[in-house]
Amino acid sequence: MKNIKKKIRKLLVKLIGSPIKIDKKARGRKIKQIAPLPKEIFWDDSVKIHKTISGIEFVQTPSECFRNLPNYNFNENYYDLNGLKIHYVDAGPAHGKILLLLHGQPVWSYLYRTMIHDLVSKGYRCIAPDLMGMGKSDKPISEKYHTYDKHCENILSFIKGIKLNNITLFCQDWGSLIGLRIAGENPGLFVGIIAANAELPNFTEETNPLYIPETIKINTKIKSFAGAMAYHSLGGFTAGSFQAWTLYCLTAPMVDIKSILKLSFSRNFKKSKQVLDAYVSPFPSFIYMAGPRTLPSMNAGIIGQTLKAIEGLKKFKKPFLSLIGLQDKLLGTPRIQNRFIKMVPGAKGQDHEQFKEANHFIQEDIGEIMADRMHKFIIKNKI
Repeated sequence: MKNIKKKIRKLLVKLIGSPIKIDKKARGRKIKQIAPLPKEIFWDDSVKIHKTISGIEFVQTPSECFRNLPNYNFNENYYDLNGLKIHYVDAGPAHGKILLLLHGQPVWSYLYRTMIHDLVSKGYRCIAPDLMGMGKSDKPISEKYHTYDKHCENILSFIKGIKLNNITLFCQDWGSLIGLRIAGENPGLFVGIIAANAELPNFTEETNPLYIPETIKINTKIKSFAGAMAYHSLGGFTAGSFQAWTLYCLTAPMVDIKSILKLSFSRNFKKSKQVLDAYVSPFPSFIYMAGPRTLPSMNAGIIGQTLKAIEGLKKFKKPFLSLIGLQDKLLGTPRIQNRFIKMVPGAKGQDHEQFKEANHFIQEDIGEIMADRMHKFIIKNKI
């Protein structure tokens, strides 16, 4: 009976289709034009728009949005980057071994709260920045701000600006595309790497199948995340489904972060409403959303920038550990894990693992286990 119902659902999805249409000939690499917002979009004119000396317009999420976040009671720290502020958690003893924890999309440093509490109790200094446009960091309102190169430059400037060295990196999702590039190009800054549900694609102009539309236009036909993505997900995770995901984020009237997270967290554990609310707290309305809306599209702009870092990782003999959540069909695949293990010399002899109970956001699903594995990794390798 279940198989019959499944087949019927698939047939209905095929018949209904999707409001997202993919142009298989398009190859746009950056955001060029942005159409005027339709009347259906609420642009909150009461929000104060700030401007840097160089002319970058940005907003700041009101502090009241971050009140009473479950298990997230860290002091706020800010690093000024040419007039824009990156927020970061800096918890633990000042002279503790440095752990740099990099998050992805559509989350923020809240993702690492469980790991931070555990690792601080063991004497480590945990540094967890919010990417620009995410969490408590300033939020440029133009989609054009968010490029892969810009975010890599931001985090490298942050690392150097607060004088981090001898870093053990834990990275996942966009945190890995940014963190692994920085580590591959600047191996002297790092003493070890943990890549969890991670990737560093070797796209070139010729091989990158993804694109950004010539004009970014809000698609008012998109009514729900599930309704927009179901058709494009019938064949599992493919270049086509990721392209649809990119277009959903760029053109949906409002990116439904809660629905995305429910599909990205483990099906073994139910998350409370308070935790889901905490993840969406940085984005009270559309004007704050340029970051989560545009980060997926940065993949389309990767046209060779990672190649130097990949060559660097091929020479990285310091400890490198791969951890994956098998419920994550995008990045938690043995194929990706095995590629890293074969590619990075420092991966030899490490205790690489696969976790059946974990999905994409492995730090949320099994944060205590991730903290334990990070501690054991450091002890084993005498970092």
